[in-house]
Amino acid sequence: MFRLDGKVAIVTGGSRGIGKATALALAEQGATVVVTYVRGEGEARAVAATIEEKGGTAEAIGFDVADMAAAEAAVADVAKRHGRLDILVANAGIAIDGLVLRFKEEDFDKLFAVNVKGSIACARAAIKVMMRARTGRIVFLSSIVGEMGNGGQTGYAATKAAIIGVTKTLAREYASRGITVNAVAPGFVETEMTTAISGDMKEAMLKAIPLGRIGTAQEIAASIAFLATDEASYITGETLRVNGGMLM
Repeated sequence: MFRLDGKVAIVTGGSRGIGKATALALAEQGATVVVTYVRGEGEARAVAATIEEKGGTAEAIGFDVADMAAAEAAVADVAKRHGRLDILVANAGIAIDGLVLRFKEEDFDKLFAVNVKGSIACARAAIKVMMRARTGRIVFLSSIVGEMGNGGQTGYAATKAAIIGVTKTLAREYASRGITVNAVAPGFVETEMTTAISGDMKEAMLKAIPLGRIGTAQEIAASIAFLATDEASYITGETLRVNGGMLM
């Protein structure tokens, strides 16, 4: 159960954090993993090398998801070279924080270009391949912020809320073709940003989490990997909250 042998997966933004953990998790279950990057080439190639050292199959490719034509061409090329594409994890994303009264228009544009348009571009290319195979798994990365909001993150919250709408819509559009589309909405996860938080702010954050701790990238990756398996074939249009109970 829960194996991905023979499957081909793309993980966008797979060079670090949740993307890296997801690439490793999918490979551990037997999938061939394509790790994408826009800047961290060395990190992405290191992830692919780690997978291969453990006996798996992986590669790293570079493109900017915000460039719709480039994203679609890259995904199509992966499917052509490997002869199939079974799983897309649209993880690539950015965060630009700031109070709405001070937020710049170009910041809104950049957030939506990467987080929303980029995710849709990759999904659109993947769907073209998956429709022919009449099967496929697409997993988007949303966020707890997209559902409950967070001060100083209007732009980021808007993009992550949009991903939930995209998930539900694509799930309805392509269910008849055997394609499931789901989202994972992480809560607070151990990152460079959260480890830098200290004092009263961190204490207040932990009090808001019933499990009393910050999550790990590996815990988010495990949820994504599950949604990519055949065992999750009757789950579509859902947003899986992985947040320690912070939002129920």
